[in-house]
Amino acid sequence: MEKVNIICVDDQREVLSAVLKDLAPLSGTFHIEDCESADEALSLMDDLDADGEFIALVISDHVMPEKTGVELLSEIALDPRFRHTRKVLLTGQATHSDTIEAINNASIERYFEKPWQADALIDAARKLVTHFIFDKGLDYRDYQQALDTQVVLDRLK
Repeated sequence: MEKVNIICVDDQREVLSAVLKDLAPLSGTFHIEDCESADEALSLMDDLDADGEFIALVISDHVMPEKTGVELLSEIALDPRFRHTRKVLLTGQATHSDTIEAINNASIERYFEKPWQADALIDAARKLVTHFIFDKGLDYRDYQQALDTQVVLDRLK
């Protein structure tokens, strides 16, 4: 079974803890990593990729020191190693233009405003990771207990 990772990025530890708690149902199947800056996340992604691991999903806050979440997700979108990686912007302070930039330049799949609904975040994560598994050609059966059943059925048609 291939190692598949979800990376959560926020400069506020209490927000990271809340996201990790919400994603806990996926932690038995996927590795969930947390980073407190965009640069830390990019470094981790380089290390995981070098080790042959996959990054299925990056969930990032927008307002962070030095590099914003939109800048981080845009950089990931431009990196051919991570062309299948799904991206979510989770923020309470993005402007309308930030959101448009995230959609157009970072190719985000979902946007959540803080405070978010835990069930909506976990549902979105399941769906996005399921699409990643199929797009990468991984054996979905290895991860089936954590995947979105409807997406699996749709992709098997």
